[in-house]
Amino acid sequence: MSMQALTLGPAGTYSHRAASAVAEDEAIHFTESVTSIIESVAEGSYDRGVVPVENSIEGSVTESLDALAEHDVAVVKEIITPIRHALIAQGDSFDVVASHAQALAQCRDYLEENYPNAELEAVASTARGVQRARDDPSVAAIGHPANADDGESLQVLAEDIQDRSSNATRFLVVAPPEARSEAGSKTSFIVYPNADYPGLLLELLEPFADRDINLTRVESRPSGERLGDYVFHIDIAAGLYEDRTQAALDVIEAIAEDGWVRRLGSYDSETVLY
Repeated sequence: MSMQALTLGPAGTYSHRAASAVAEDEAIHFTESVTSIIESVAEGSYDRGVVPVENSIEGSVTESLDALAEHDVAVVKEIITPIRHALIAQGDSFDVVASHAQALAQCRDYLEENYPNAELEAVASTARGVQRARDDPSVAAIGHPANADDGESLQVLAEDIQDRSSNATRFLVVAPPEARSEAGSKTSFIVYPNADYPGLLLELLEPFADRDINLTRVESRPSGERLGDYVFHIDIAAGLYEDRTQAALDVIEAIAEDGWVRRLGSYDSETVLY
């Protein structure tokens, strides 16, 4: 039986393309909520989930971070996908440009320069925007150029319209907790100190600096408990199998003794081109 994976849909999203790196196409299923992907994997309904967590231009996908803090899942792989945005429509006369909010933001300069009067409409995914364009000649979409490959109703009006050529999105592959591994070149974990005092963040970061471990991302998100109370998402360039990582986390767990530390797991990174 092939591995069943859940990701953001409908078919044709960048998430779909990332998911094809971990599952056969016929085993990829779709939802329109990042939270439901992580919930479904935590409950064991799917073997794998593929969620976007960060874009090089627009920053973090906060819904993914919050869902990772809320549900017990393992992170087993990182997938980096360079993003190529195209303007897709039935013709060159349209009033609305529909796409995911991040895609609209990533093409802001191009749209302001070329279509300053177009109404921008944020929809659930880039593929949903393409569906809107397929159904309505007054709507254009922003998405991967392959989304227009039916060659019938849609055409690519312009390619590579993203504001920066280095645009890339980072996806995490999540799995049920028992799939967690200590092997890998990167590790993600979440810390809820349940405390607030001067120097707390410094205390949380020092154990890694002291052991020459590179922090690749540190981000705070509101805990939801009270104003000014935070959960910290931390990624490091080291595996859980390493003594230095375990030693640093021992210190972290002592600091967060009134809260919790969730070790999401260690994993390797793959860059996938489309």
